[in-house]
Amino acid sequence: MAPKAVSTQSKAQRVTMAAVGKLAGVSQVTVSRALSNPSVVSPETLQRIEKAIEQTGFVPNALAGALASNKSRLISVLVPSINNTTYAAMVQAFAEQLRHQGYQLLLSETGHTPEEEEALIKTHLSRRPDAVMLTGVDHTPSARKSLESAAIPVAELWDLSDDPIGFCVGFDHTAAGRTVADFALAHGHRNAAVIYADDERAHRRKAAFSQRFTQGSGASVADIALAGPATIGGGRSAFAELLAQGFGRGVIFCSSDVLAHGVLIEAQAQALSIPQDFSVIGFGDQAFAKDLFPALTTVRVDREQLGRLAATELLARLNGVTGGGKRHDLGFELIERASTQSKKGERDVASL
Repeated sequence: MAPKAVSTQSKAQRVTMAAVGKLAGVSQVTVSRALSNPSVVSPETLQRIEKAIEQTGFVPNALAGALASNKSRLISVLVPSINNTTYAAMVQAFAEQLRHQGYQLLLSETGHTPEEEEALIKTHLSRRPDAVMLTGVDHTPSARKSLESAAIPVAELWDLSDDPIGFCVGFDHTAAGRTVADFALAHGHRNAAVIYADDERAHRRKAAFSQRFTQGSGASVADIALAGPATIGGGRSAFAELLAQGFGRGVIFCSSDVLAHGVLIEAQAQALSIPQDFSVIGFGDQAFAKDLFPALTTVRVDREQLGRLAATELLARLNGVTGGGKRHDLGFELIERASTQSKKGERDVASL
């Protein structure tokens, strides 16, 4: 019978602080002091410890250090989707500011339901982060209570609230929807539809757009709601569904540039012209929006500035500085490009 193979992985032993001390010729306590506060040991001793760490590949136990200092140097970040480039740009700018100050991110994807977010908030809080960054301001009562009880700085991004848990940095989604409706009406549109993803903030923009457009045109607004996150395929299928329902010439407001991209592709597939047959408006002004054909009219939010400001405010609170304000409205800008008709066009009036 062949001898049983023994994995070299199972034989490996974790390098301990005691082992580092033995190699460096000092006690475990001295190694601990050198790691937590290098100035308390002599340069010669510190050099020996650093050499022993390099030789052994020792990595200090951050959890033990966090227990001793009551600081984990971790910032929890919760976003609805890690695939969404809207959040990626915001988080990247946020992370860069914090990384320079010695903090790292603990990132999780919440989906778009408050219950999923609540579960992840509690999981993250169990890791004892120094602060939390959330996307949006709508949370379950239980999640809010947990965050308040944690007594750590909380940043809520991409939305506004008059009663944030800590502070919020974002813009008014309702105002954005109304602004798009006013733009569409001013450009001669009297027929409109909204394609939107399953996101509470997208719902708000859709409701504000529809109400304002109906007030200005007297016409109801068609809409297609998509389950799950925005995708190009979702935009294509939603536009095809609108056409099958008999939606005539008009303006289509999409809750993201990704959905709008799908609409442009489907229009081309069905030999329709943009903006001659339909005007298309996106949301987010992603990097690709200006390079689409035709270039996409959309709503721009400065995602990088939003992330940087949130990080600056969070760092101030982590350093005990308060008074920076609890509500930061960065606003938005409607960027007009070639996917919408000029103001003198009145071509969709007849389709009512």
